[in-house]
Amino acid sequence: MKLYVDTAGKQMTVSKDPEPKVDQNGHQRSEKGTGRLMWSTQVIVLDETGGEVITITTAGEKPAVTVGQLIQVEQLEAIPWATNGRSGVAFRAASLKPKTGSAAGK
Repeated sequence: MKLYVDTAGKQMTVSKDPEPKVDQNGHQRSEKGTGRLMWSTQVIVLDETGGEVITITTAGEKPAVTVGQLIQVEQLEAIPWATNGRSGVAFRAASLKPKTGSAAGK
């Protein structure tokens, strides 16, 4: 089962340029099944309750977004994980795109 996050009413701003997602040996990871390269982008998410910094993984072309840019996140998925006594939530999206139109000014 996939857990998708409702991003309506949330302002998402890039806080660190997209970087290759690397494994423990420093090699860029690729998506299982497709071989598409994976990217990590740090984002600040703001809503009426405050803000949070998250890192979103995407696969394929490097996202064409830059620091300070408002973005639109397509199909944001929350992936709970637990390993070696640690746990958290990873985030993955189909794409990250610059926000356009009148909503970008809000």
